[in-house]
Amino acid sequence: MSTASPDAGDRAGPVALVDCGTNSVRLLVAARDGDRLRPIAREMIVTRLGEGVDASGHLADGALERTVEAVAGYVATARAHGADPVRVVATSAVRDAADRDRFVAAVHDATGVHPDVLAGEEEASIAFAGAVQGAQAARPALVLDIGGGSTELIAGHDVPEALVSENLGCVRLTELALPGDPPTAEAVERARGIADEALARALHRLDAAAPGVREHARSIVAVAGTATTLAALHLGLDRYDAHAIHGTTLPAEAVTELAETLAVTPTARIAAWGAAPGAERGPVAAGREDVLLAGAVILERALERLGFAAALVSEADLLDGGCAQLLGFGPPGRGDVRT
Repeated sequence: MSTASPDAGDRAGPVALVDCGTNSVRLLVAARDGDRLRPIAREMIVTRLGEGVDASGHLADGALERTVEAVAGYVATARAHGADPVRVVATSAVRDAADRDRFVAAVHDATGVHPDVLAGEEEASIAFAGAVQGAQAARPALVLDIGGGSTELIAGHDVPEALVSENLGCVRLTELALPGDPPTAEAVERARGIADEALARALHRLDAAAPGVREHARSIVAVAGTATTLAALHLGLDRYDAHAIHGTTLPAEAVTELAETLAVTPTARIAAWGAAPGAERGPVAAGREDVLLAGAVILERALERLGFAAALVSEADLLDGGCAQLLGFGPPGRGDVRT
């Protein structure tokens, strides 16, 4: 696992992390404020890097071009804020692509930064560190990170004790099971079945790695765009408001209701859901409207299988954990984490 430089604990200036996910590219510029992060800039754009990777095994030219352009813009933004170092990481779509070297070379050529392709377990470990630092969750906790191409489930107290990464996220599940706009009821049931099978595999591996650890969990913390967007809709926000969303309790029954509504709603209407009259955008980010149902299905099935009546939604995740790592206060490494 990559670690911060030896003098990172003395770093006074900001650092930055650019996360290239299956569905979106995100940026966090942050500085250290005691033992906490002080965010300076947080941005996100949907580029759908993982488009078609499952079917072809390769990154699509257009998706790669959109993503590299977004990364270059975010690296420039980070440098304008004085961030040093600027780290670029890639997750599920790139690690699953046969031509990942093409992505690495393109990002390096455009930015001068060599991107790190994170293994699923490293991604999970960093996300756990960000989530538990940012959320006031009862410990020990389970962190559920639903991405575009993979879903991570991590159990622990202040550090991860056991973690698994399963190759099923909102983009991947949409491509596998949810054609149509809106999809048929049969397609939605098939998606639920696929999610159940993936979660069963993940929980079997988690229990084998650390018997009894999830039974002792007192809370589940849901991070990333599926959970935060569903929380925004549950709260009835007319625009995305990270401060209002962070720390929201999202009941399992609300997730089920939202999933049922999403299943019968055209994506064009989902894109405009909850938006104030005349607003440029509502709580659903552009590019998320067609994969939100799949994410809701995964979250719904996870809460059911784990036996939680609600999830605590956190805006803090891999970005926060990665910046904390760069600043020298976590995560220090995987240590004896069981996978």
